[in-house]
Amino acid sequence: MNLSKLIHFKKIFIASFSLLVLSSTDDTLAASDLSALSATVPIKSSYQQLLTQRNPVPQLDIDSTSTDAEDVSATPSVKREKSGFTMYIWQPGGTVSEVIARISIKAKNGETYHKERFLGDYKYKIKQKAKFVNGFKLGDRIVVRLYDTNNKFIGYTEFACLPDHTAVNVILSANPSDYQVVRVFYGVDANEDSIVDKNTTTYFDYFTELKDQEVTFLTSSENINITQYQAAGFADVAKNSIYPITFREGEFTLAGKSISTYIPNIAQALTSIPGTLVTLTELTNNPTYQLSQLLSKYRQVGVAKNIQVNFSDISEKHWAKDYIAELAAMEIIGGYPDGTFRPNAPVTRAQLAAILQKVFIKSKVRKAISFQDVPQDYWAYDAIKETYEMGFFTVLNTRKFNPTQKLKRLDVLITLAKALNYKVTGATKQTLSVYSDASSIRNEHKNFIASLTENGVIINYPNQKSLNTAKLATRAEVCALIYRAMASAGEVADFPSQYAIKPIVK
Repeated sequence: MNLSKLIHFKKIFIASFSLLVLSSTDDTLAASDLSALSATVPIKSSYQQLLTQRNPVPQLDIDSTSTDAEDVSATPSVKREKSGFTMYIWQPGGTVSEVIARISIKAKNGETYHKERFLGDYKYKIKQKAKFVNGFKLGDRIVVRLYDTNNKFIGYTEFACLPDHTAVNVILSANPSDYQVVRVFYGVDANEDSIVDKNTTTYFDYFTELKDQEVTFLTSSENINITQYQAAGFADVAKNSIYPITFREGEFTLAGKSISTYIPNIAQALTSIPGTLVTLTELTNNPTYQLSQLLSKYRQVGVAKNIQVNFSDISEKHWAKDYIAELAAMEIIGGYPDGTFRPNAPVTRAQLAAILQKVFIKSKVRKAISFQDVPQDYWAYDAIKETYEMGFFTVLNTRKFNPTQKLKRLDVLITLAKALNYKVTGATKQTLSVYSDASSIRNEHKNFIASLTENGVIINYPNQKSLNTAKLATRAEVCALIYRAMASAGEVADFPSQYAIKPIVK
């Protein structure tokens, strides 16, 4: 499907980065003639915050009235803290030796979630643990489906990633094949010793009951024989379940609800018999798994069935393959009806507006303009209208939008720099010395490019050392830069690339 025909879904903001569109590709406008926008992301919060705040991923705080590029600095940018988890499986009151844990993720995306992604089938011995890191974030929901060694479905639970690393204990009944009630007990594990921190006064503790293909998130333990779930080191089972606020309130509440464990178009791997479609991963001693590696490994069978992530003109060795595939998996971009992606095609203002419409939630700050070159039947009419109303565009001629105007690499780079609002922490000249064409960077652009360089946003293909700012930006380049901007802010798992400039560690 063409960029011009992206799949429609709710306007969601991935709250760590934003884009704004240039009114012209002229270099002089890149620094001065933009609507200035700045993004804020949550500062690392107390553990209690997850219980009390209704939306752990706040909307952008955007100054949409300023036209002076310097005003962007008014709102500081803070990188989102990355999260991960260590998961144990226990059975205090029984004799089961092994179970299979099927793990998937519903990534937090503003006030909603991306579609469930499969992260693998793991054969656990009881009392065994595995660590999952790098790319998880506050509010992501992790889904655990449990099977016995005969592939019988014996349990289901979900938990939310916390501000720091999370220690998760999944506790089986004495006879899980017959009594399919699972306890999950978890909390912050800031020192990553796989144990819920002793100094915390807050933790989460609740039960789920599986019947056929339906699971109920129980609100109390009144009708449960709690002794079979009790073990040294665990908190005593409370009478009333303890859920995070996002499980108790809002559109995606789970507490007290019964839900189907399988929904239409769910990923193929999530409906297969364990060990058939993908190989079971047998845990070694204290293994660690990287989110990016799992997303890549299971992408073919791990995304929802109606989402295309592979394209006929994107080979396994294509330099931007992972960036393109992940944005496609998040339904931010798409391919063409013939199955191609056309990675070398340029990107127009209208096409970028279509992307903005899908990744932002922001209040309207001005009235729409009836552009003469954007009739109501134009494919991107709604995207252009809505993004303009949200303050993303400055236009020199209010009668024309120039939707087919192509963007240069400089346009995209300065756009990202202003939106991310990263500040240069080192010597700008020294930072930019990594580029062979650093002398071509205009003075007013140097700090912007240096800030992106320091934070690992910039990726240059085919020559890592050449910014090539005057070159028209291709679809592949825009995807890579947008994805790396998201990764730099902790919104998505990062994928290494030989063409990426590594972040500077202070």
